[in-house]
Amino acid sequence: MDKKKFLLRIDPDTHRGLKLWADDEFRSLNAHIEFLLKKALSESRRE
Repeated sequence: MDKKKFLLRIDPDTHRGLKLWADDEFRSLNAHIEFLLKKALSESRRE
């Protein structure tokens, strides 16, 4: 699957929190952010 690359700017505290959460879920930070975004799209019925 081809993936689109883009730059994401977030504050350090948010980055730290997401990284800890990703580690707890045994995901990379990138995979965890993608998981959260897909979940949000699904829940809002915008997928």
